Amino acid sequence: MSTSPVTSHTQPWERPARPPNRPRLDIEPVTHTPRRIPLRRVVTVELRKSFDTRAGLWLLASIGIAAVLTTGAVIAWAPQTEFTYSRFTLAIGVPMTVILPIIAVLSVTAEWSQRTGLTTFTLLPHRGRVLLAKGIGAVLVAVAATGVAFTAGALGTIVGAAMAGIDTVWDQNLIDVVYFALGNILLILVGFTLGALLRNSPGAIVAYMVYAFVVPGLLAFLAFNQAWFRDARGWLDPKYNQDLLLQAGDLTGEQWTQLATTTAVWLALPLTVAVLNLLRAEVK
Repeated sequence: MSTSPVTSHTQPWERPARPPNRPRLDIEPVTHTPRRIPLRRVVTVELRKSFDTRAGLWLLASIGIAAVLTTGAVIAWAPQTEFTYSRFTLAIGVPMTVILPIIAVLSVTAEWSQRTGLTTFTLLPHRGRVLLAKGIGAVLVAVAATGVAFTAGALGTIVGAAMAGIDTVWDQNLIDVVYFALGNILLILVGFTLGALLRNSPGAIVAYMVYAFVVPGLLAFLAFNQAWFRDARGWLDPKYNQDLLLQAGDLTGEQWTQLATTTAVWLALPLTVAVLNLLRAEVK
């Protein structure tokens, strides 16, 4: 065995060769700025959330079911002179005055009653955009319900006239459709406002029932017995003016002013307070 020491190719007095100098690259760190989520996508998500639950799905289906049942009821029990387009659409609109606001109530209160608010506002911290998306979704539902009402009303007019052997009566035009849609929008925004104010599904639904059925009856009784209130009712009763829109009647200039006044006092002001509270409320 050889005992000669291992020699290196580099002598002690020589410096090891250094790798050739490479140009230094000044590379800026890449930062990723997340893009703002489009409002259209937020609206789509909020609409899907509203009808993903079993209750929401049945409420959506009940709009069509109620339209069919109401149309059949008019054909079965109303006199033949009532087989008009306006009569069918007006009858179909009655159950919608209950269903649409409940849909709006549940879309708002779900974030608190079902405790999904933490997830929603973590993924999208801008609460104002979430509330705006929910409001736009509610308006879209009201517009779609208007289309359902007038489509079912047209079918009812044709079927009813054919069964009775009479001519069809088309006594509504585009202005009536706009009035009906505006009335539905106001009603669904009332439900939206109550849901945002109370943030509790049962409480908001009960509050709407009182608003829609109890208070108008009391005010009608007061107007019947008190002449001074009969003249002032249009300036104080929001449901009275909203019903005029759903009845597809031509509103006078004074009635439009009364509608604007009651909407500002009983809808716009509470909605503003509700939104401000929601923007500051603690989500648990």
